[in-house]
Amino acid sequence: MKGWVIPLYDTGSTAFMIICTMLVLLMTPGLAFFYGGLSRRKNVINTMIMVMSIIAVVGVMWIICGWSFAYGGDGSFSFFGGFDQLGCLPAVSDMLSDAANIPDDATYPAIIDIGFQMAFCMITCAIITGAVAGRMKYGAMLLFIALWVPLVYSPLAHMVWGGEGSLIGDVIGALDFAGGDVVHISSGVTGLVLCILLGGRRGFGLMSYRAHNVPFVALGAALLWFGWFGFNAGSQFAADGTAALALLNTVAASAAGMFAWICVERIRVRKPTLVGACTGLVAGLVGITPAAGFVEPWAAIVIGLVTAPCCFFAISVAKRKIGYDDALDAFGCHSVGGVVGGLLTGIFCVPELSWTDFGGLLYTGDPSLLISQFLGILVTLAFVIVLGLVIGLIVKAIYTGSLRVSEADEARGLDVAAHGESAYPAYLGLD
Repeated sequence: MKGWVIPLYDTGSTAFMIICTMLVLLMTPGLAFFYGGLSRRKNVINTMIMVMSIIAVVGVMWIICGWSFAYGGDGSFSFFGGFDQLGCLPAVSDMLSDAANIPDDATYPAIIDIGFQMAFCMITCAIITGAVAGRMKYGAMLLFIALWVPLVYSPLAHMVWGGEGSLIGDVIGALDFAGGDVVHISSGVTGLVLCILLGGRRGFGLMSYRAHNVPFVALGAALLWFGWFGFNAGSQFAADGTAALALLNTVAASAAGMFAWICVERIRVRKPTLVGACTGLVAGLVGITPAAGFVEPWAAIVIGLVTAPCCFFAISVAKRKIGYDDALDAFGCHSVGGVVGGLLTGIFCVPELSWTDFGGLLYTGDPSLLISQFLGILVTLAFVIVLGLVIGLIVKAIYTGSLRVSEADEARGLDVAAHGESAYPAYLGLD
């Protein structure tokens, strides 16, 4: 192309980051299958379109303001990026300028980061929908996400990953390699807030809800597992040894999480299930996310072995005793797993791999990092709960005081009532 300067970036890292971005983007359709299989037969379309529509909402909101609020500005704010990247207007001019005079610390074009971080925001918002499956109005969910991205996700991403001056990552000194706070704790807690605002599903506590399509669950888990390698390894932002370590730890922790879940299920209910094995896989993945590039492989196994039983307890015992209806266990798996993984990072972090001056308690005998992890989690919880509740109440007011569908539509099933479709239509013998 006339006037184009041949870039001198590290082509290996450039290709690596593009592939990782594609892998993380794949996770959202994967979650649609995972959640769709877990849902009731009459709500599978609604459950899956809730997830898939996140692509539409986040894809637009991230370009308009999400990226700017998370990673714009000059780093002078602890809670917020800036307005200088609104609409990603400088993206192309910055790309051309960098290609002509590549920054010393750049290994790949910075424009890739916009897509990579967008994919993170997509899967985070998609996780939220699992908590409210089967009863929340479709439009209300999309409006909630449209507000949640710029008001909660983007500021939280800045607080954790915004660099110098960021509240959680720099001031508090908490470590989050790939999204324990930003992705998993935030999404699960937001789902909990919404499911409490909505109330339980029709028949909650009186009837048993079971996965209607177990092969869908397995397919979704496989896609999530595959995409998670880009999620964790890509968070090193270079094709190097730490990225390889993050990938290896992701395999180790997910395998240990599945193993632990199978063992617990075998002891508790006498029969290991495929749904349980897939859930244990995801629990292990969640647990290792904040620690992926900071710990040794043996520690990743420990993290998986500890995280999965904690999630099992939250899902099978705590939810029933407390009485909240987290339909597809977004809180029990993601928030609980994110908290456990974040705290274990403070124990097992190899000092030489830490982003701060502190290593894990096991190596240094110094609890400073563990305390920072705890404080970072507390700030995340407080920030997400307060703003999630405010946004939920605003959307509820807009939707005439109710976030949930009518009793008649809920009883009929939201596939037909809200979308006019059925996942398993009968064509009077013609299909």
